Amino acid sequence: MCTIVPEVVEELKKFRFAKNNESSALILKVDREKQEIVIDELLENVTVEELQESLPSHQPRFIVYAYKMIHQDRISYPLCFIFYTPRDSQMELQMLYARSKLPLQKQADLTRSYEIREIEDFTEEWLISKLSKP
Repeated sequence: MCTIVPEVVEELKKFRFAKNNESSALILKVDREKQEIVIDELLENVTVEELQESLPSHQPRFIVYAYKMIHQDRISYPLCFIFYTPRDSQMELQMLYARSKLPLQKQADLTRSYEIREIEDFTEEWLISKLSKP
């Protein structure tokens, strides 16, 4: 399991309690040499498609996403934890991420957790279908 650096812990807290008017994402990655989970990128006002484009095609990532969801009479910003692990990424890297997933999810205090293996599967329709389930 990789160490969650203090900057990530702090950024997760800020991200959870931020007041956003649009969707935003905190992308985290594993620093293989240091065996640490670090911040890769913070994206504000980002669509699912833009988020998809910002992800590397062959390297896993952890994504904390606040999605602007429009209901019939209101707007909500559900938070979710997405574990993106491409099938063709290196096995060693996949294992590092897999071992760190649950501790990071607990640290982020997120109950909505999803996994994506193919970047093309990460669409707005997919996300809405996941978030709409009770």
